[in-house]
Amino acid sequence: MKICYITNLYPPHVLGGAEIVVKKIATQMAKKHTVIIITTSPDNNPHIIKQDSIIIYQLNTTKLYPVYKQTEASGVKKPLWHLFDLWNNDTYNKIRQILIDEDIDIVHINNFKGLSLSCFKAGSDLNIPIVFESHDFSLICPRANLIRGNNTLCKKRNFCCNSYVNIQRKLLDNHVDLLISPSNFMINKFKENNFFRNTSSVKIPLAIECNTNKTRKSYDTIDITYIGTLGKHKGVQTLIEAFKSIENRDIKLHIVGKGYDEEEFRKLAESDERIVFHGFVDNSKIQHFYELSNVIIIPSICYDNSPLVIYESFSNYTPVIGSNIGGIPELIKDGVNGYLFEPGNIYDLKEKLEKIINNRELLVDLENNAGKSLPVDSMKVMIDSLINEYDKLLI
Repeated sequence: MKICYITNLYPPHVLGGAEIVVKKIATQMAKKHTVIIITTSPDNNPHIIKQDSIIIYQLNTTKLYPVYKQTEASGVKKPLWHLFDLWNNDTYNKIRQILIDEDIDIVHINNFKGLSLSCFKAGSDLNIPIVFESHDFSLICPRANLIRGNNTLCKKRNFCCNSYVNIQRKLLDNHVDLLISPSNFMINKFKENNFFRNTSSVKIPLAIECNTNKTRKSYDTIDITYIGTLGKHKGVQTLIEAFKSIENRDIKLHIVGKGYDEEEFRKLAESDERIVFHGFVDNSKIQHFYELSNVIIIPSICYDNSPLVIYESFSNYTPVIGSNIGGIPELIKDGVNGYLFEPGNIYDLKEKLEKIINNRELLVDLENNAGKSLPVDSMKVMIDSLINEYDKLLI
């Protein structure tokens, strides 16, 4: 089988968990199938790279700024970028030709912003089955996270956003044969917004390589960790406030990542020497923090789909305290492998943190259950599920 994975970013160029997931899938698939990657170029030039047995096509699709610099962009450039990115005929022609030259059987599209919606039609016009694996809400929200500029949940789109979404709906048309998501929440959210109502859909949880032995933990100091984007929509301010309100010297908060609101968060935390900012940490070194941590916190106020951080945490026998929002409660069983709290509620999060800090026996139980939350062969389960869905489309 010849499989093409389309993704706007591909490691080593990483902004989130989606591109890491794509690489894991592609690497596993390449053991038995021919795999090519179509992604954006990190500079102004196209490249064809051979990485192990995978061929990577990096396309120059730059309009105003490249995808990997989107966190640095501001002002009027952002809305203009989204308008330019609705449809790119040059990208359509390039992807179509690659699919022909490589004689592709299946096109599996992931995050597509920067490649435009033309990537869907490029495969569909060649009668190649199109799989869309959704990692965010780009189709129903220009910001991709259903959060307003004032960091509150968007319950109803304004005229401009609604017009943008309607255009995307028309451009996407019927160019998807199968929708995949690691959470039922996202699948249902799309259908609520009149996307994929007549398209087959399936939930396939993410996967990682799991530890077979329990990670050794220290309890002299309870290490609490946040790993992710430093933005208000991720609820980091809620975590900092909740932590600061706990009067205990034997606890430490590790904040790993970068983002728009990092400086504001640093100022909020500067009076508390127990809070340590580690900045951006390369994915190859992130394992240290899972092994170090007694608990990982996912304090999002946005509709997180299925955070890879939770999977990675569980694989290291580390429980997770997460917001009861989006796809998070599909992974965290309250009181079993972690706790759920009301998004944005400082006092609720503080209460859950103190339960773990003050009860080592409870913490050990949560750790053991976290380690059992994922199948040991979760990667095989995910790959087998994908192959099964591909085979159905090729019949």
